[in-house]
Amino acid sequence: MAVGSSFPSRTAAAAALQPPLGAAPSAPANPEFLTTEEAGAFLRLSPRTLEKQRVLGGGPRFRKFGARVVYAATDLRAWADGRAYGMTSDPGYVQRDSVR
Repeated sequence: MAVGSSFPSRTAAAAALQPPLGAAPSAPANPEFLTTEEAGAFLRLSPRTLEKQRVLGGGPRFRKFGARVVYAATDLRAWADGRAYGMTSDPGYVQRDSVR
């Protein structure tokens, strides 16, 4: 670091980003299963919309682990890919999977 510089060195910045020794591992960067809130953020939907789709149908597949509801990232991607259209006149575009 240059004399009089207010920027920290690269080694100091790298050391600040690493967890302390003996710390518990954090959640993985790309988890396989997502909570309703995380799935909503992934799809850019309200978590309430996903809750409603679980009751009425038409939403992505979900899993129940006891009382916990989770979504597999692969299921979210497949559900989103199944709703890809090239134009508004594509077959199936005007069909709705669930009741509002």
